[in-house]
Amino acid sequence: MNLAVLGLLPAEPKLVVSGINHGSNLGDDVTYSGTVSAAMEGTLLGIPSIAVSLVGPEQGGFEEAGKVARLIAMRTLVEGLPAKTLLNVNVPGGRPKGIRFARLGHRVYKEKMVEEKDPRGKTYYWIGAGPPLWDDREATDIIAVQDGYAAVTPLHLDLTHYGALRRLGDWEAALNAQLRPRRKR
Repeated sequence: MNLAVLGLLPAEPKLVVSGINHGSNLGDDVTYSGTVSAAMEGTLLGIPSIAVSLVGPEQGGFEEAGKVARLIAMRTLVEGLPAKTLLNVNVPGGRPKGIRFARLGHRVYKEKMVEEKDPRGKTYYWIGAGPPLWDDREATDIIAVQDGYAAVTPLHLDLTHYGALRRLGDWEAALNAQLRPRRKR
């Protein structure tokens, strides 16, 4: 993204659309996503950015996902996005019932590491031994997609937990005292 925007493109783009990714980027899995990371880079460069993923691509739906992406892109170009914010869009396979704005869901990690051998006998590892388990709270991207809707989640680049920052501020003096003990006179 940086190479394109900072030199390869003749002009700065008005919008970054990353995807359509072949598979979901729901809930906590946004932290592992190259599709979302590309949109984050666009956002860091001050360009409105959207990450688009197709959930269940084996059911088809790239054309429908493209329609959803186009609608959201056009609205984004007209309205803009808040500073340091990108949109993460997950479209269900097939034809979506509509679009829902939702918060990120949470993946429940009860998986295990699987050790396998490739055809040349080399060991490799895979995390996960089955389909992911998700929390089932309402108003999440996961529930929206399960209900047949394209989920749109605004993501903010500032990951700071401000409540925790205030609460843990008391630690600062104690930690500094331990880091630099007073010298004896």
